[in-house]
Order: sequence, then structure tokens, then C-alpha cells
Amino acid sequence: MSWFYLIIAGLLEIGFTTCLKLSDNFTNLKWGAGFLVCAVMSFVFLNKATVTLPMGTAYAVWTGIGAIGTVLVGIIFFKESYSFWRIFFLTTLIISILGLKFFAEAKA
Repeated sequence: MSWFYLIIAGLLEIGFTTCLKLSDNFTNLKWGAGFLVCAVMSFVFLNKATVTLPMGTAYAVWTGIGAIGTVLVGIIFFKESYSFWRIFFLTTLIISILGLKFFAEAKA
């Protein structure tokens, strides 16, 4: 269940970074509120995940999911640039996250 919580936390991180972009420096209250809700819930789920997962692994996976998702949101929805090297390093980040998932030692 901890990995499920961690994935939800990572997806909420994508949500809060996207809301941050759309909030227009917090002048758009709807997106500002979305940022706040997503940020708080992301930390709640990250906290739940660290009950049994190693803190370093959980944090790395959480930020990795957020980074990958935020880059993809930027490319797809905000028409940010992408190049071979950007996609290459995004792929290495995904491989690293999978490695942490499959080789992390959970607490007993």
C-alpha cells in the first residue's frame, strides 16, 4: 500500500506544480487553491508512504514522479521545447525510479 500512496503523492506533486504555473503568481485564486490542496495532500500521502518505505527512496521516487510528470505536462500542454537529450535524461530518471522501486528494502 505504501507504493500506492507514494504514486498518489507524486501525481499530486504534478498537480501542484501545474496549478502553480496556472495560478499566475497566485493572482488566480482557483488555481492558487488547487495548488494548496494538491501540495498538502501530496505531503500527506508522502508521509503515509514513509511509514514503511525508506525515507530516501520515498523522497527520490516522489520528486522523480513529480519531475517527470511536470516535464511532460510542460511539453504537452504548455508547448515547452523538447530535444533528444531532454528525453534521454527523462528516460534515465524513469529507469532510476524503477530501480529504486524494485531494489528498495522496506521496513519490517
